[in-house]
Amino acid sequence: MISPIISLILSFVALTIIIPSSAQNSAQDYVNSHNTPRGQVGVGTVTWNTTLATYAQNYANQRITDCALTHSYGPYGENLAKGSNSAFSGVSAVNMWVAEKPYYDYTTNSCTGGKQCLHYTQVVWRESVQIGCARVQCTSGWYYVICSYAPPGNWEGEWPY
Repeated sequence: MISPIISLILSFVALTIIIPSSAQNSAQDYVNSHNTPRGQVGVGTVTWNTTLATYAQNYANQRITDCALTHSYGPYGENLAKGSNSAFSGVSAVNMWVAEKPYYDYTTNSCTGGKQCLHYTQVVWRESVQIGCARVQCTSGWYYVICSYAPPGNWEGEWPY
């Protein structure tokens, strides 16, 4: 016979496995995952902005039915991403954008080898000091992440840092 304490512990462990976690989707998770690569290139930190977060959430809600990586063309800088399972978190999206770093050539201020790097440059854009992000599950089952940046970055002819 299992003791009541062991039974309670086993129930708790089972619940933590079954209930999806909101880990890596908090405002602080987004801020931290941006500030690490920014620190690596000597750029100041970003802070969370609720106006940007509300904008991001409203736009993410508009994408729930199609999960399309279509920019909002709003007043802010913007990075978009999507992933196929619940493990695709806000931090996963930021890490995906930061993974473009090897394709950014600072000397020429351009992406190399025909690869994408503008998501990375927005993450580390010196003047973009406020962020707001959101994550939704689309009707297709995919997960959609948007981060909005103020002031916006990626101005042609300007270096990110």
